[in-house]
Amino acid sequence: MTQGTIARPAPARSAVVPIRPHRWWRDPWRKPRILQTVTWAYLVWSLVPLTIAIAISFNGSRSNSVLHGFSLQWWWSDPEDSLWHDPELHAALFQSLRLGITTVVIAVPLGVAFALGIDRWHGRPATGATFLMLLSFVLPEIVLGISLFLVFQHLLKFIELGTTAQILGLVTYQISYPFIIVRARLLTIGRQYEEAATDLGARPRQAIRRVLLPLLYPAIFASAALVFADTIDDFVTVKYLSGPATSEPLSVKIYNFTRAEPTPAVNAAATFLLLTTTFAIVLGYFAYRRATRGQRTGGVSDFANV
Repeated sequence: MTQGTIARPAPARSAVVPIRPHRWWRDPWRKPRILQTVTWAYLVWSLVPLTIAIAISFNGSRSNSVLHGFSLQWWWSDPEDSLWHDPELHAALFQSLRLGITTVVIAVPLGVAFALGIDRWHGRPATGATFLMLLSFVLPEIVLGISLFLVFQHLLKFIELGTTAQILGLVTYQISYPFIIVRARLLTIGRQYEEAATDLGARPRQAIRRVLLPLLYPAIFASAALVFADTIDDFVTVKYLSGPATSEPLSVKIYNFTRAEPTPAVNAAATFLLLTTTFAIVLGYFAYRRATRGQRTGGVSDFANV
């Protein structure tokens, strides 16, 4: 090295850190590949059977295993065996809609009324009433179905098995859905909005009708969607309380037909139940979003219109 020359250090070699499995496992910022794999496996396992059943409902032949093109004959094109023209499936379709709509109309207002009443009713009786509402979620549905069947057969003999008994049975335990959802909404709202309305001159009924109920609309819409979705594909309760063949809903007809030699019309009926339930949930979701839009932007100043 000559004088005046500056010695430069040798470039450092890049250290290669080996990837160790235990470090990757302990890294909290790693990608959740295991969770992603489990999630996708569950989705595939759940959706593939539904996809096959829906595809068979549009099959061009009577086969339930081999697809022969796209066709709507099992929905309404076939004059005898389609979902729309088969007399048993057609009657069962309207029976399912009748039970679902009627149960929603009866159970949701009663559930909301029970929630409001028990929210203002304190003490052990209120706790016992809440426990009875929660009991329907714990008891197996077959126990409820057999119990209601025995009640109508031996105690309330003036009520014949059929549509009336089915509606009474469905309403009996479907009340718990709006009760629990609305009661939870009441606990999150509190009493301050209703008290503010009364301070501004509103009577108690006006405070409930014009202040409290609009705040409860999201819970009411959500409970109505759940009640309809759970009722329209109910099987156990309506099976035990069915009377004549005309009172059997679509879920019972699908069960009866699959024990014989079913046609793809049965898959069309099952697809109809699936689409109807999905539509009810989506409609309830959008109704919930629309009802909560004003509540997210509004405030106590809205009570000036009371």
